[in-house]
Amino acid sequence: MGAMEQVKTLDADAEFPCYVARPDGEATAAIIVIQEIFGVNKGIKAKCDHWASLGYLALAPDLYWRINEGTDLDADVEEEFQTALDLMGKFNQDQGIRDIEATIHFAQQAIGSHKVGCVGYCLGGRLAFMTACRTDIRASVGYYGVGIDGLLDEKHAISHEVMLHIPTADGFVSPETQAAMHAGLDDHPKVTLHDYEGLDHGFAAEFGERRNETAASLADRRTEAFFEEYLV
Repeated sequence: MGAMEQVKTLDADAEFPCYVARPDGEATAAIIVIQEIFGVNKGIKAKCDHWASLGYLALAPDLYWRINEGTDLDADVEEEFQTALDLMGKFNQDQGIRDIEATIHFAQQAIGSHKVGCVGYCLGGRLAFMTACRTDIRASVGYYGVGIDGLLDEKHAISHEVMLHIPTADGFVSPETQAAMHAGLDDHPKVTLHDYEGLDHGFAAEFGERRNETAASLADRRTEAFFEEYLV
């Protein structure tokens, strides 16, 4: 359904690739799908295609383009998983937010409004939270975001709604980190947290061994209702 297109950086001094899936009719809202550490792979593209089938303009920027353009890795292949970890270590997250902001501008121009949201997974879940703090994104969802406890000093800047999906047995997000997230965000008027008891990181992956169908379906229904409320 989608294809790779080019998006100008904020400084307009370069372009980077972005997977763009367009709905059959005119889109009045857009959703940016923020990649895991595995790049814009078939799972991320499938999520974009799904949002497009629901009538949204869906976009997945290649955030690794400066260090490894075209990254497409499989979480279930150990060698590729290690490559993904290496790329994550080299990735500049602050610059990544600037590229997400450039994608927001691209989407706003494409739909003719500010009704742009984002949904991110793993690294993308963290970046979705950062995007809510640092840009004018209108709705943000993070699945199993990592290290969000270290970003809580930015929560005062959140001006639009945020939803976070938290698996309680996440091997990359300790119980202490989860407790800090709840302590810091439960009373925030713009933030909603959902816990998924006994589930691990990656439970909503489109493909592969990590997926838990029941929990993924529940989280995705919540996400769809969230965007329906705040974007449509």
